[in-house]
Amino acid sequence: MRLMRHSLVLPVLLVLPGSLLPAQQKAPSPNAKPAKHSALLAPSDGLAVITAALDAHTRHSKTDCSHLVHEIYERAGFEYEYASSSDLYAGTSEFRPVKHPQPGDLVVWPGHVGIVVNPAQRSFYSALSSGLGVDAYDSDYWKERGKPRFFRYVKPPLTAEHAGK
Repeated sequence: MRLMRHSLVLPVLLVLPGSLLPAQQKAPSPNAKPAKHSALLAPSDGLAVITAALDAHTRHSKTDCSHLVHEIYERAGFEYEYASSSDLYAGTSEFRPVKHPQPGDLVVWPGHVGIVVNPAQRSFYSALSSGLGVDAYDSDYWKERGKPRFFRYVKPPLTAEHAGK
């Protein structure tokens, strides 16, 4: 049985630079494709996702991984149409594949998804078999699931209404 490593989350947040305040974004329409001027999630925005994960950790104990990730992103102000872990692994318009993950990115295997906490420690937060917690995505257990894919949220373009604020 794998151990949950809850104690990794808070120390990681203390050493990562950037703001922990979530950026407020307006949700794109469900059928919208990312525009050419959309930006990827910034490292400080990724920390907002991790902050939302810590909040979710105190509220939930029984949820599946894809619903947990979806809820965390919404709490952080980054809305997207719900997608299963298999759909996320295949790729969606709301997330772009990246080779080098940053905090707040998705780490996805067929059938499982989590949120990268600290790429240097290769740690992620998710609904694990032992409950909500942090684990290493390069552990033997996760290696058996195959090579993970990493995805970064694509922020919707600013509308004229939000550009002036």
